[in-house]
Amino acid sequence: MKKLFLAVVLTATAISAQAQPVFPRSFAEDTKGYMSEAYWKLWSPEEQARIDADIEKYRKADGELVLENIGRNREVKIEQVSHEFIFGAHIFHFNQLGRAEYNDRYKRAYGELFNSATLPFYWREFEWEQGKLRFATEEHDTEEWWNACKEPKSQFHWRRPSTDQIVDFCEKKGIRAHGHILIWGNRQYQQPRWVLDTFTAEERARFNELFPNEPNRRSSRDKKSAEWEAMSFDEAAAAFPEYTKTMAQIFENRIKQIAERYKGRVQSWDVVNESALCAEQNYIPENFPIAKSRNGLMPGDFPYRSFKWAEQYFPKEVKLNINDFHRKPAYTAQVKRLLERGAKVDIMGIQMHLFDTKLCQGIAEGELIQTPSQVREYIGWASETGLPIHISEVTITAPTPDERGLIIQGVIAQQLYRLWFSQRNMMGVTWWNTVDGCGAAHVASSAGLFNRDMSEKPAYYALDQLINHEWKTNTTVKADADGKVQFRGFKGKYRITYKDKRGKTQTVEYTLK
Repeated sequence: MKKLFLAVVLTATAISAQAQPVFPRSFAEDTKGYMSEAYWKLWSPEEQARIDADIEKYRKADGELVLENIGRNREVKIEQVSHEFIFGAHIFHFNQLGRAEYNDRYKRAYGELFNSATLPFYWREFEWEQGKLRFATEEHDTEEWWNACKEPKSQFHWRRPSTDQIVDFCEKKGIRAHGHILIWGNRQYQQPRWVLDTFTAEERARFNELFPNEPNRRSSRDKKSAEWEAMSFDEAAAAFPEYTKTMAQIFENRIKQIAERYKGRVQSWDVVNESALCAEQNYIPENFPIAKSRNGLMPGDFPYRSFKWAEQYFPKEVKLNINDFHRKPAYTAQVKRLLERGAKVDIMGIQMHLFDTKLCQGIAEGELIQTPSQVREYIGWASETGLPIHISEVTITAPTPDERGLIIQGVIAQQLYRLWFSQRNMMGVTWWNTVDGCGAAHVASSAGLFNRDMSEKPAYYALDQLINHEWKTNTTVKADADGKVQFRGFKGKYRITYKDKRGKTQTVEYTLK
């Protein structure tokens, strides 16, 4: 039977102060101690065969090139050096992990496992004070400062490093840079407090009536007043006539300033985040001065206008993404409508977070969560837009800290990555919190690919085996009498090495699309 698990034995440093688990080696191996029979019924041999066939069909291509001055029947070495497919992770802990050796291991993962890094541009921390954008690295952004910091999680810029240093790092490493987020309706994590100062006195008083939790809300889900919920858009616009104008100008200026700073150095951006549910609830009327997010006021028609601003200020080659957790047909409908109206939406991002350890425990027991059929269903909805799809934020937690829990995390990651990789319109998958204990407050501490001491977990080895071994083409072929070389391989960049008629080694770069 085809091997579907990974032949991976953890190194002696893999899990500190714990027994070293061995990753299951094959589908035929007894996995009762890890995943249930109900789980493997969903991820059956037939399902695995379908995934393999689709990977072969959609992720590979036939390569052909003619080599100059090569002797007949000479061997040609084919080595894949990079993937076309995006395997990313956010890089929110750049220089923040407390020790140089931790930071060094973190940085090595970009280029070693990840070919893309998602950079934090959360507005609240990025522009803590109006007009002071945190592009440049100051003392409190340095590795030395963080190494001396006693309570890193209490710092306002924890998980929010300055961005110039990361853009430089990505360029030096040859890593694709992805910016996250430009516009988001969330006031807890995104909008700075100073935005409220742009109200007139009358508007601020009215706002305080409608949003009694400001400015001390604890959650993005804090209750709004019933009056706000019932208020029509005409009434809302009349209540905040000056703010609606000012707010649009501020949002546009934010996009303009960031675009002017980086131009094409950051290859793609999440322009609008988590707006699909608002669109489904008719909170974003077209061509109207005001809109509602789930958390309050937003500029009118903000998804469409944001994409038009981004198109205006960013170079044409920069990819503009929309991103959402709402894996429903309403998200597809929103994107289709944006495209119909002429918005430049290049990539559709889909989040997949299993924040709660109970969810992953349930998956191992065979509960109907993120099953192959469910994954194909939401990918099918998204594919109706015709856009490339990015699984943009992935969280998979280890349900328990013991061997079984760590293996469960690895198996779930392995199987979902295989399924996502097999989908026709998929362009990439990005893991979210790579280090245990370093996510947002509501995220389980076991969501990383690394332990807190930066030792690798089974899930890391699961992805490494796929990305750097199973899904890389390295082979040797022979050129025909005319120097023609043919091979089939995974899409990406290759190094072609051969000896010419004089016996001199020649190297050619080749891209397989």
